[in-house]
Amino acid sequence: MRAILKGLAVVLACAVPVAGAAQELTALARVDPVESAVKDGWFGKTDLTVALSQGVPFRVFLLDDPARLIVDFREADWSEVARGDLLKKPGRISALRFGAFQPGWSRLVADLAKPMIPAEIGMPVDASSGKARLEITLETVTAEVFAKAAGVPVDPDWTTALTAPPKPAAVDKDSFTIVLDPGHGGIDPGAQREGLDEKDLMLNFARDLRDALRRKGVDVLLTRDDDIFVALEHRVAIAHQAEADLFISLHADSLSQGGASGATVYTLSDDASDVATEHLAARHDRSDIIAGADLTGSDDQVAGILLDLARQETEPRSDALAATLVEGMRAAGGPMNSRPLRRAGFSVLKSADIPSVLVEVGFLSSKRDLTNLRDPVWRASMVSAMADAIVAWRDQDAALKPLIRK
Repeated sequence: MRAILKGLAVVLACAVPVAGAAQELTALARVDPVESAVKDGWFGKTDLTVALSQGVPFRVFLLDDPARLIVDFREADWSEVARGDLLKKPGRISALRFGAFQPGWSRLVADLAKPMIPAEIGMPVDASSGKARLEITLETVTAEVFAKAAGVPVDPDWTTALTAPPKPAAVDKDSFTIVLDPGHGGIDPGAQREGLDEKDLMLNFARDLRDALRRKGVDVLLTRDDDIFVALEHRVAIAHQAEADLFISLHADSLSQGGASGATVYTLSDDASDVATEHLAARHDRSDIIAGADLTGSDDQVAGILLDLARQETEPRSDALAATLVEGMRAAGGPMNSRPLRRAGFSVLKSADIPSVLVEVGFLSSKRDLTNLRDPVWRASMVSAMADAIVAWRDQDAALKPLIRK
């Protein structure tokens, strides 16, 4: 069953029907929300239809733990599709997410309430209009059958395009280099409130902070400079490839536990400093699952003597950076969280040799923070305060380096 399903996924990705010689598959196809739908039918079957303005290459596969159906599209535009357009209410498909995944690629992720596998997959193209419909019929199966069918198809062309981490821009190796990591992106919106997505807020904030730091002579790279998805491990890999001196992940989450509000700076720890922080770290680390990443074989444990030795130097430097950031942001008016310095096991902070912090600039779940995040004057003040704090930490850290035992 697994071999058959994977074979279908690869063949269908390459064998999209073309209606006439004029029908090209390289232009952007628009998704039609009116003609697209999810419908639960009889006998444990569910139909998923995605209507497109033209045919595009695609592939379909399953992932387990949790059970998900993944559809990758080449050049499909989801901008006209709102949340809830395709899935009116949860059924055998409990949730749908869609959006940009990598430049030129988009992804649909369907969370499956019951184990289901594709019984039929096709993309008929209308010969007169050129419009296409991706039609997938899912049938309910046992958990054992689903587990055997799940897995990413082995197709080098697709795998390279969709899983390779973005290559960082060239930097001056002799200069101080910072990697800024705008949280979430693409198919993963992050926290959402009143029409705002965390991914958009943090991308704009990261761009402003980058520009402020560059004006101070600092080399800065972003893990993403567009609305695309970047896997957590790739964000860290980008920092390593750039030989970064510092890594800062930027977020504005939504958290009900503890009435979270105010800016907070997190450093790495195996044990969370409190229950709310533990929930937040778990939420952040679900980003790869939300975006349909295959976590098979991934290792959440950062272990080994060499890593521990590296952390003996890096951890106090990260702590010093966190304290300097909190001091600078508080001096600029904050507002700061009642406990602005916290610790947790965030995956993006697990680089043993690069000082790393995660900054919650504010929480979208807080009305006050939401108002601030919308205010360009407040954002500019925070950007300036953070840039000053980072440069101050850089100078202090450089002065301490001769004192570090080799």
